[in-house]
Amino acid sequence: MSEIFDRRTGFHRGMGGSMHVFFLPFGIYPNNAIVGGAAPVALGAALYKKINDKKGIVISNVGDGAVGCGVVYESMNFAAMDQYRTLWEKKGGLPILFNFFNNDYGMGGQTRGETMAYDFLARLGAGVTPSQMYAERVDGFNPLAVIDAVGRKKKLLLEGKGPAMLDVVTYRYGGHSPSDAMSYRTIEEVNAWKEYDPIVTYRKALVDAKVESDGKFDEILASIEERMLKLCKLAADPEKSPYIDFKKDPYYIENLMFSNGAVEKMEDRTPDVKMPMEENPRVKQIAGKLRYAFDDKGNKVSDMKAYNIRDGLFEAIIDRYYKDPTLVSYGEDVRDWGGAFAVYKGLTEALPYHRLFNSPISEAAIVSSAVGYGLCGGRVIVELMYADFMGRAGDEIFNQLAKWQAMSSGILKMPVVLRVSVGSKYGAQHSQDWVALPAHVPGLKVCFPATPYDAKGLMNAALNGTDPVIFFESQRIYGKGEEFRKEGVPAGYYEIPLGEPDVKRVGSDVTILTIGATLYKAVEAAKILSEKYGVEAEIIDARSVVPFNYDKVVESVKKTGRIILASDACARGSILNDFARNITELCFDYLDAPPVVCGAHNWITPPHEFDEEFFPQASWIIDFINDKMLPLKGHVSTVNTSDAEMLRTAKKGV
Repeated sequence: MSEIFDRRTGFHRGMGGSMHVFFLPFGIYPNNAIVGGAAPVALGAALYKKINDKKGIVISNVGDGAVGCGVVYESMNFAAMDQYRTLWEKKGGLPILFNFFNNDYGMGGQTRGETMAYDFLARLGAGVTPSQMYAERVDGFNPLAVIDAVGRKKKLLLEGKGPAMLDVVTYRYGGHSPSDAMSYRTIEEVNAWKEYDPIVTYRKALVDAKVESDGKFDEILASIEERMLKLCKLAADPEKSPYIDFKKDPYYIENLMFSNGAVEKMEDRTPDVKMPMEENPRVKQIAGKLRYAFDDKGNKVSDMKAYNIRDGLFEAIIDRYYKDPTLVSYGEDVRDWGGAFAVYKGLTEALPYHRLFNSPISEAAIVSSAVGYGLCGGRVIVELMYADFMGRAGDEIFNQLAKWQAMSSGILKMPVVLRVSVGSKYGAQHSQDWVALPAHVPGLKVCFPATPYDAKGLMNAALNGTDPVIFFESQRIYGKGEEFRKEGVPAGYYEIPLGEPDVKRVGSDVTILTIGATLYKAVEAAKILSEKYGVEAEIIDARSVVPFNYDKVVESVKKTGRIILASDACARGSILNDFARNITELCFDYLDAPPVVCGAHNWITPPHEFDEEFFPQASWIIDFINDKMLPLKGHVSTVNTSDAEMLRTAKKGV
């Protein structure tokens, strides 16, 4: 009750509140405020049990209204994939029971006969597995029937025959919320169900069977009433059950947003692998590559010989696989041809199926099952291929992945890395830079490396941490060698702390802050500025977006007095605008001109042939510098950067 009343004495110090009560010692994981949200989280818990040989079963409790949510069906299909029985070394289905509380209503809509098409909910099982998920319709007002049904399903799950499904017929007497006037049903309907209520009918059955006298039940009800009154009084008493005192601890919630832990392995046992790491063909191949992009004479080495961003990511990932036995990776096509963009090439030789497997094309279930896997104590990398597909998993990223650490007051951890790539040449629905979306949502760490050294170091840090990390990668530069660090990329383990930007080029006249692949356009611009105009640009690669340490940026702006910020994201709503505002406040006394943002146009991403018209180019950066900050002698701008153009496009919404 203290948790429900948001009190400090609650299980999670009131941060879960009335909508998210849970208690891990009893095996009760988070109650979900999002309709259907518990199903994929429970799926992840079942994956954790199966992959890590944990005892017991998982029960997903959602209502009949949740069946209208796509992620619920995604979860049932994901839980029943053929590969568990045909490809995995650990044969057998997932130990999960999809338990539907069928109370006739989803908010105000009546499911059977109005908002759903199934007629009887249990029929859905027939569309998922040949066994029909052992689906069964049960009288939820009969305790003995429920006990019997759950017992039989549990036996199936423990025998490796899962998943299973129950359609538990019950009723909701109250409204969906306190503001629900229940105008969609009659009082006669409610009263008819009350006559069948098990508190009435089961009591009578026990009395008729002479299990107990009727008077005993009056005593039980009276004691319950007395106990609940006492509990509510205690929970409501501000002295016995106080709120968090934000005057004394103003950073309480702030300190919950990230766990900032460092854990090499989530469990201390030998990882399941198929060969020693040093014998892996890809490991051997990478060992022969040159870890700096230029030879002794300053010439670029060939792409075949250069250690690239793919290699950096691979080294970090395979290293963690041999350290952390709980680590798994899954997503769309992660096992085929080395993953969608060949980062995973070589992992299939090293790992059994249960540690690296293809998922259905079910982005919501991919992300939310990772949430469940992480909550249970495992570490997971999931992949969505394209940043654009984050839209298919919006709730799962923004409401599930981001929230549970803080809502549990730090009891739960979320060691989940979500890999997404920013597309190139694939047009409007596959080439968008959506860094700003997760950066806007509290509780997510966000990074975007643009060099092999940074890719390996940041992935190492992400995989050693206990926080959710959205890990952006650019398809434009997967093959890039290490062009900035003359020592090359270390073969051994190292970490780059998330949040630390890096100076890639030292300069004195203007600062260029970049996110992602635009780093290389900034390098082109800096070369032209130096050779043609005698202007020396200092280039800072953000590397991370959340968290972000402004110290190096402020130091640079103090020196140059000017800053331009660039990325491939559309300029409107870009995280660059947030950076620019903060830099203005932090560096106001040092700026000779307002910060300038150079992003893509606010259009759909056009076909690849029009990249130069849409994405920031070196020439754009130079034009912005010339027109907004530092006139360049003899330079004629080709991009319209005028205030009039800004007003015109804003008025038009583009």
